Amino acid sequence: MFKKILGWVILGGTLFFLAKALKEHWVEVTDIQIDGVGWAILAIATGVTLLAHTWAGWIWTWVLQELNQSVETSVFIQVYLKTNIAKYLPGNVWHHYGRIVAATNAKVSAGAATLSVVLEPLLMAAAALIIVVLFGTQFTAAHTSLVWRLLQLLCLAVVLFALHPWFLNPAIQFVHRLKAKKFDANAKSTINLNIERYPLRPLLGELGFLGLRAMGFILTIFALGPISVSQIPLLVGAFSFAWLLGFIVPGAPGGLGVFEATAIALLQHHLPAGLVISAIALYRLISIIAETAGAALAFFDERLAQS
Repeated sequence: MFKKILGWVILGGTLFFLAKALKEHWVEVTDIQIDGVGWAILAIATGVTLLAHTWAGWIWTWVLQELNQSVETSVFIQVYLKTNIAKYLPGNVWHHYGRIVAATNAKVSAGAATLSVVLEPLLMAAAALIIVVLFGTQFTAAHTSLVWRLLQLLCLAVVLFALHPWFLNPAIQFVHRLKAKKFDANAKSTINLNIERYPLRPLLGELGFLGLRAMGFILTIFALGPISVSQIPLLVGAFSFAWLLGFIVPGAPGGLGVFEATAIALLQHHLPAGLVISAIALYRLISIIAETAGAALAFFDERLAQS
């Protein structure tokens, strides 16, 4: 009950912040115009975002391979893309459930299927934390402090060590228990599989996923207004932090609202507020279009292969 109330409070707070920001900068937003080149850049941003989701599906197959499961890469990428849009459903777990069902139907062990969809978001969150640690000082006032730099390095070391099986396996068990409760109140509290080695390749893959998502976001901003090369680290860091909060905060399916509010709060003092608000709204639309297109393409590709 408390979690549901917290989710509604977070959703209400983010919507209020977004409405307030839009009201204060409405004139600036309406002044934004997109020319032919801008529309072309937005199309490229959509393609890059679709590529990011396809890449994430490939990483999922790497995770399964780390668990000694033999999988057909193209088939599991199709499953990933088809289930991806289910994350916008209430609960924010149904995309995981769809992947577990599809993987078990493909003869992947139930334990490995469950572990893969628990490990993948943990690696995503870890990759986002790494990027935030590396670029987070771009949107803080303390980035010139030596103490802050040392704190950054300490945080980075903690994140990297946390991915070691000694620390990661208990975290996996904890997350699994939370997910299991959503589907079955009597679900077992543990799973039998554990990570046997450091998941370096999937982690590097997730860094690539976040890099592609950030590139799509930067292209969206660039389609609406000029940005300099020196601002790219700021945009990458702010995007990763906003994406991470949207990823982990409860009550926000697909990070809806939380991502937008965080990105506006971080960037409105570095870029024109109207540009930021317009770009963030457009990027949400681009993300949904890319995810929908990915699901549709996966569906038609599957039908084509079966015919």
